[in-house]
Amino acid sequence: MKTSFLVTLLLAAAVCTHCVEEVKDSNGNPVKLGRKYFIQPVKSNGGGLVPAATNILPFCPLGITQTLLPYQPGLPVSFGYDPILIGTDYIHASTSVNIRFESDIWPVCNEFSKLWAVDVSSSAAKEPAIMIGGERGSPNSKFKIEEATGAHTYKLTTSYGTVGTTPGAWLNAPQLLVTKDEAKTLFVKFVKVDDDATKATTSTSRIEKLGLRMFPFY
Repeated sequence: MKTSFLVTLLLAAAVCTHCVEEVKDSNGNPVKLGRKYFIQPVKSNGGGLVPAATNILPFCPLGITQTLLPYQPGLPVSFGYDPILIGTDYIHASTSVNIRFESDIWPVCNEFSKLWAVDVSSSAAKEPAIMIGGERGSPNSKFKIEEATGAHTYKLTTSYGTVGTTPGAWLNAPQLLVTKDEAKTLFVKFVKVDDDATKATTSTSRIEKLGLRMFPFY
């Protein structure tokens, strides 16, 4: 009886894992593990998300900001499970993931990783910034993609709160932070980098060069 019960429990767990909702890109296709995507706010006239300085000094680590230029798609990211989840090629909603900027062009702050993280330093503000420099396995580098209102629309959450935005120091461009204020919540869509429309307007190298411009040159 005990063996039968354990087998039933394991089968139920497997079924439950496969029933978790897959995150969809802007075209309604499942977001794939390790593939490149632009993260773009849905309620804004600006462009996508890029690494950018949030202070003059210290310049590093970089924060994450929405570019003010609507034609600028942002800098590509990839998603990976944290901890690693075996048996799936897709990203599931409400599951812990790492978010990593993907670019061969990285002119500054090379001593920091490209993983996103919540700033949990002793000097962090009440609503801490989202920065680069995260570490796999660290609680402040784990994000969850949650479904939101609207087709293929999502929000990002952490154990510290929900990812939102506030006007940044440079030209008031929206800067990512963690907040408990629902009014600041950032709603996003995921645009696959090799989308035909993207290819028609720009090349990957140009995207990366544009995406890595630092403030105040947006």
